[in-house]
Amino acid sequence: MTQTLPLKGLRILSVEQYGAGPYGTMLLADLGAEVIKIEDPSRGGDVSRSVGPYMLGEGDSEFFQTFSLGKTSVALDLKSNMGRAQFEALVKTADAVANNLRGDQPGKLGLTYDVLKAINPKIVCAHLSAYGRKSERAAWPGYDYLMQAEAGFMKMSGEPDGPPVRCGLSIIDFHTGSQMATALLAGVVGAMRTGEGCDVDVCLFDTALHQLSYPATWYLNQGHVTGRLPRGSHPSIAPSQLVRTKDGWGMLMCQTPKFWDLWCQITGTDLGQDERFATIPARRENLAALSEAVDAVMMTKTTAEWTEVLGGKVPFAPVLDISAALDSAYVESVEMTREVDHPDTEEGVRVLASPFRVNGERPQPTRAPKLGEQTTSLING
Repeated sequence: MTQTLPLKGLRILSVEQYGAGPYGTMLLADLGAEVIKIEDPSRGGDVSRSVGPYMLGEGDSEFFQTFSLGKTSVALDLKSNMGRAQFEALVKTADAVANNLRGDQPGKLGLTYDVLKAINPKIVCAHLSAYGRKSERAAWPGYDYLMQAEAGFMKMSGEPDGPPVRCGLSIIDFHTGSQMATALLAGVVGAMRTGEGCDVDVCLFDTALHQLSYPATWYLNQGHVTGRLPRGSHPSIAPSQLVRTKDGWGMLMCQTPKFWDLWCQITGTDLGQDERFATIPARRENLAALSEAVDAVMMTKTTAEWTEVLGGKVPFAPVLDISAALDSAYVESVEMTREVDHPDTEEGVRVLASPFRVNGERPQPTRAPKLGEQTTSLING
């Protein structure tokens, strides 16, 4: 597999820590890029090495393994003369330099194209920050949850009569990391064509705002503020929401009239003949009554039974906790978990597999590196 990965031969230096930046560069490592983490040994390297509660020997954790699979690590201090010289020697051999520092830091540390082009005119400098480098908030620290709050996500999530709700995962971090990876690759393709690199920037706030998508368009043109609907309902299509089953919950998404008609047919209900539910606008207008009527049907079977009955016909999914989600037979069949060897545990570390397939196969991950594990081979080799 390593011989066929499309980014084999691409070298990326990354001054990264914690989640968003490491997530983005890990995607590139999945696809064959050589990602070299530049870590400051005086600070213990990437801060996520010490994030618990599940540790793996000194300077390593399951949290760190989550975001740095398939990478190498070089320990050097960018602020020292020797560290800077070693870094610049690596820049000569690299295609890109990535970072996810605070917006005012890349300039101070000399990680911009304006500085590094004298060393390597084809270098692409990818910057991921909280609020961007060209911003009055460039020096502000920032994290995912703050973006969910300020960009309007939390006021669109949860029940109408409850408090604002954040997503259970750091989705803005992951989206922004993915966008950094996309921008970095675009820059590299451009440099291959023109011989000239560039700076590319993404930030958490811009990404969060961009993810507002069509509700943003509705507000910008119609002044419509999308709020919260019961059961996580879609703002314009119904039924597309949580439904009660005999033993729990499911998510039913009749996104087109075809699926509503098919749901009515499969379940044997006459709700499709009810004028209140005859069209998408009518169903949306009568959402409370629709929810009650659909629940009455869905509560006749368990979630598992409905998954069997509706699966592959009407869009439906069980609402699972993380254990049931990861232990499901389907996850096993699509090989979305893997085990990597690790020197500090005989059992190895179970991790999520890459979301990519190349020629039908998922890349095989390798463990994240120890701090400075490849310093000697990459600096002195």
